[in-house]
Amino acid sequence: MTGPSDRDPEPSEAPEPGEDAPQSQETPQDAETPPDSETSPDSETSNRTPDFEGPRRRARREREERRAAQARATAIEQARREAKRRALGKPAGDTRKLRRGTVRGLKVLMWSALISVIVVGLGLLLYFTPVMAVRNTVVTGVGAVTQEEIVAAAAVAPGTPLLQVNTDNVAERVAAIRRIASARVQRQYPSTLRITVVERVPVVVKDYPDGPHLFDRDGVDFAIGPPPPGVPYLDTDNPGPNDAPTKAALQVMTSLRPEVAAQVARIAAPSVASITLQLIDGREVVWGTTDRTEEKALKLGALLTQPGKTYDVSSPDLPTVK
Repeated sequence: MTGPSDRDPEPSEAPEPGEDAPQSQETPQDAETPPDSETSPDSETSNRTPDFEGPRRRARREREERRAAQARATAIEQARREAKRRALGKPAGDTRKLRRGTVRGLKVLMWSALISVIVVGLGLLLYFTPVMAVRNTVVTGVGAVTQEEIVAAAAVAPGTPLLQVNTDNVAERVAAIRRIASARVQRQYPSTLRITVVERVPVVVKDYPDGPHLFDRDGVDFAIGPPPPGVPYLDTDNPGPNDAPTKAALQVMTSLRPEVAAQVARIAAPSVASITLQLIDGREVVWGTTDRTEEKALKLGALLTQPGKTYDVSSPDLPTVK
């Protein structure tokens, strides 16, 4: 027979939720687990202390919550704007990009307008005020014409703003002097006007009742007076820039080599086909027409080294000396 002490103990009732478990009457020594006994998983779970939220984890969680709330607010605002644009019938787009592009365009327009105002203001300042005015007039290239004649013909009053000086008109007034072949006028800031002239050079001279007239290479009668040494006399009926015999004679004179041209005392051109030269020593050159002028000038230079009275280069292929 089995006694009451040999019976299995009745299972204890589980405590209701919320109720405190009954305190064990065992002493700590009796509650210790024998060293050779294994701890069950249920006992490990029951003995683990619950996790608690530290300051760093709490701060990280709060940051994530704030970011999520901000993202939600941004999405709501964007959805509201898109709905408003759809309601007004406007195309959807990135208004921020449009706004930035508009601001950039306004800035460019503003700077362009400011630069234009500055340039215009500076131009008006220089044009209407004597800040950069004519204080010096420099003339170069003069010989027979004096500097005073050039300045008087230019007619630019001292103190005139340089921008108000019409250089083309000034050059025309200076070139109106008959001894001047060409004139060039330049502004040199801040206060100088430079005039460069090229004077006419006499090529031939023609006797008239009032005295010898000097003609340049273009046939322009530009001065009356004694000719410079070495300038030959011209024998034509109506010398001038539009006279064909005059232009033919001048073409021959300008084609001669300097050492040959210095020996010519007179050139006769009754017509364009019968040009003759008379040298200082009395010798005569039959030139003929102006055809192959350069070749004739080259052959004449060689023929003059030979003795003779008449040198015929009218046919450069068969030049003769008599």
